[in-house]
Amino acid sequence: MADPTAPVIKSADEWRRELTPEQYQILRCHGTEPAGTSLLNREKRRGSFQCAGCGQPLFSSDTKFESGTGWPSFWAPLEGGVATSVDRSHGMMRVEVQCARCGGHLGHVFPDGPRPTGERYCMNGVALTFSPAEPNPSE
Repeated sequence: MADPTAPVIKSADEWRRELTPEQYQILRCHGTEPAGTSLLNREKRRGSFQCAGCGQPLFSSDTKFESGTGWPSFWAPLEGGVATSVDRSHGMMRVEVQCARCGGHLGHVFPDGPRPTGERYCMNGVALTFSPAEPNPSE
């Protein structure tokens, strides 16, 4: 069985075979989906969000909030789920968010989110998958 925490390293051809063209453009080429197009932006169920490239757990629904930007937004990632780097593309400086396991581009983090962190992890829904939480028998 493969180590689920081991880094995922694949060639561009391998990624192209495994991802949809839109996922490849966003995760591997640093693209951005059009605002308001991701069904995950409207996802309200309890559960977790994973990297669409490698399955790495990234965010809990407990930290998701409606930012009004048109992209799924979270005020904190799961511990060890993401990495960040400075993005100087498009004539501006932003903080890019990548999957800590496969390096896939997820989106950007901004300092205008809600408490308790004040951060807004603005993610491309195409770069994520969602797994609903198991129903609690006492609910």
